[in-house]
Amino acid sequence: MDLPVMPPVKPMLAKSVAKIPPGMQYEAKWDGFRAIVHRDGDEVEVGSRTGKSLSRYFPELVAALKENLPARCVVDGEIVIVHGGRLDFDRLTERIHPAASRVKLLAETTPASFVAFDLLALGDDSLLDTPLADRRGALVHVLSTARPPVHLAPATTDPALAREWFERFEGAGLDGVVAKPLDLPYRPDARLMFKIKHERTADVVLAGFRFHKTGPIVGSLLLGLYDGQGALQHVGVCAAFPMKRRAELVEELEPLRMPDAEGHPWASWTDEAAHESARLPGAQSRWTGKKDLSWVPLRPERVCEVKYDHMEGDRFRHTAQFVRWRPDRTPESCTYGQLEEVVGYDLAEVLGETG
Repeated sequence: MDLPVMPPVKPMLAKSVAKIPPGMQYEAKWDGFRAIVHRDGDEVEVGSRTGKSLSRYFPELVAALKENLPARCVVDGEIVIVHGGRLDFDRLTERIHPAASRVKLLAETTPASFVAFDLLALGDDSLLDTPLADRRGALVHVLSTARPPVHLAPATTDPALAREWFERFEGAGLDGVVAKPLDLPYRPDARLMFKIKHERTADVVLAGFRFHKTGPIVGSLLLGLYDGQGALQHVGVCAAFPMKRRAELVEELEPLRMPDAEGHPWASWTDEAAHESARLPGAQSRWTGKKDLSWVPLRPERVCEVKYDHMEGDRFRHTAQFVRWRPDRTPESCTYGQLEEVVGYDLAEVLGETG
């Protein structure tokens, strides 16, 4: 492979802002695996956000990229899986499997798509110093005949349309909106773009915590919600605390600590079969490697309010943010019923949008 921009390349990133800024190019924020694709003739390399190769896990995409991309190019985009008209991150994570036979089966049963949104090189030319508006024009041109599963990401310079996308596209599993300055060069690993994400709050049950990797202070709080059958389901964690507060939390939560998990709603968390019928804190798996996932069980008697962006099935898609304790709420009142239901929106319509 001999390209003007060689792998590995870390993608350009975005920083969070509260509102959609004016005077920029706007795109949907895709919830998948960020990927930089290098193609030089028959050679195709799909690199992850960290620079590791994803090519072996998505053989169907490698073939599709050869058919749809220019002979020599470097393209930034997102690998996604569509199920039921919306993005499905759980099915996407299943694709990262060590067994070649499993990879082959999943490529057939849950094929992935690639959504392209930036062009870093074309032919013998690097476009890293080219303004975004010109890179976008070139990308639109070279993908004018592309066919699924390779897609051109919709983009617009109309902030009113961007606000409309922000509201409508969430029903298809998208994560918000990304705003990009029109004169922006491509700068790998730099946070020069802007992301606007949905933010909601929920009252959840505190049912345990994990220690921080640095020592005997709180690393993350384990959160739960009651389902319609009265079972406490693990929905995620909140973890962003100052180091001083992490130490204070250990002492503050001491009265709730249980000697072990016996009698706790998540007592069967180490039993792999139990995870098939309930949401429990994760046990050891191929995803976690040797990471210590042990946790301290707490009597599920305390309620806290957290901020979250959106749900992935019956759990928080990303780490939640702690807001405050809610001594006025009973744990039993913290159910899935409080969560806002998002109106469904077919992903096929998202990919058909033009700006």
